[in-house]
Amino acid sequence: MTLRVRKAVFPAAGLGTRFLPATKAMPKEMLPIVDKPIIQYGVEEAITSGCEEIIIVTGRGKTVMEDHFDISFELEHALATRNKSTLLETAKQVARLAHVSTVRQKEPLGLGHAVLMAKRLVGNEPFGVILPDDLVDSPDTPCLKQLIDVFNEKHCSVIATQIVEGEAISAYGVLDAKPVPGFNGRLYEIADMVEKPKFEEAPSSLAIIGRYVLTPRIFEMVEAIRPGAGGELQLTDAMKKLLRHEKIYGYVFEGKRHDAGDKLGFLKATVEYALKHEVLGPAFKEYLLALDMASLELCAEEQTLQDSNPQRKSGTSRV
Repeated sequence: MTLRVRKAVFPAAGLGTRFLPATKAMPKEMLPIVDKPIIQYGVEEAITSGCEEIIIVTGRGKTVMEDHFDISFELEHALATRNKSTLLETAKQVARLAHVSTVRQKEPLGLGHAVLMAKRLVGNEPFGVILPDDLVDSPDTPCLKQLIDVFNEKHCSVIATQIVEGEAISAYGVLDAKPVPGFNGRLYEIADMVEKPKFEEAPSSLAIIGRYVLTPRIFEMVEAIRPGAGGELQLTDAMKKLLRHEKIYGYVFEGKRHDAGDKLGFLKATVEYALKHEVLGPAFKEYLLALDMASLELCAEEQTLQDSNPQRKSGTSRV
C-alpha cells in the first residue's frame, strides 16, 4: 500500500431535495457560489492539497458535473471567435484543473455505500473524501491538506472535526476522543463515534465535518456492516468498525466551514465568498452597507408609524 494520498473522492449522488425546485433538473453540487459551482471549490481544495485524481460518485442526471470539468470545444471556439480571451482562459482553466473520473451510485444507499463505489478507482491506497456541501475557507492551508499532514505523520485515518456548542451538536456525528499531546489541542485520538446523539448524551462537542483521509481498509469495513435506518450503509458505522483494527484521529482544522447544503448556509457562504472576491468584493461591500442603512431607515419609519397609531397591527409591517 502506498502511503501517499493522491486521490480524492466526492460523494455527489444525492437528490438535493432541500433546494427544490432549483435542483429538479440541475445537481445541487452545480449551484453557484458567486461564479463557481459548489463542487469546484472542493476540487480546487483537493488539487491544492496535493491530490492528482478526482473521483466523483454521481447518480442519474448528474453528467453535467463531468461535463463541467471537461473541454468544451464549442464554447472555447465561440469565445476565441469573439476575441473573449479572458473568458476563454477561464473556461480552459476549469478543464485543466484535474483528471476527473466518475462512477455511478445507482441507488441512494448512504454515504458509506457512496464511498464504497469508488473502491475500484481508489485501489489499495489512502485517499481523501470531500463532501461538496461542506465549504471550508482556509486561507493558509486547505482543510484536506491539514488532514493529509497529520496522516503523513501518523499513517492512520484522520477525520476533520470542529467544536459545536449546545444542542446543535445533535445534528452531527460526534467523537468520543482524547487529546494527543504536542498538537496545540487540535489532534484527538478517537475511541468511539456516535451518530446524531441527543444533546445530553453527546460524548463531546467535537462534531464530524465533511473531510476525511481514510486507509483502504475502510472498504472492507463498509462491506462488513449492516444497513441502518432507511437501508443505508453509514460511513460512521464503518469507521467505528475500523477502530477495532486501526487508530483513527480527529483534527480540529483551521478555517471556517459553511454548510452549503442548507439554504441559509448557502446564502451565508455566497455573501462571504462574494465579499472576498477580488473584483466584486469592494462594490458588493458598498452595496451591503447601503442596503443595511436603508433597512435601518425603513425600520425607523415603521416604528414611527406604529408609535403614532397604537392600533396598527405589527403583522402589517413590511420589514
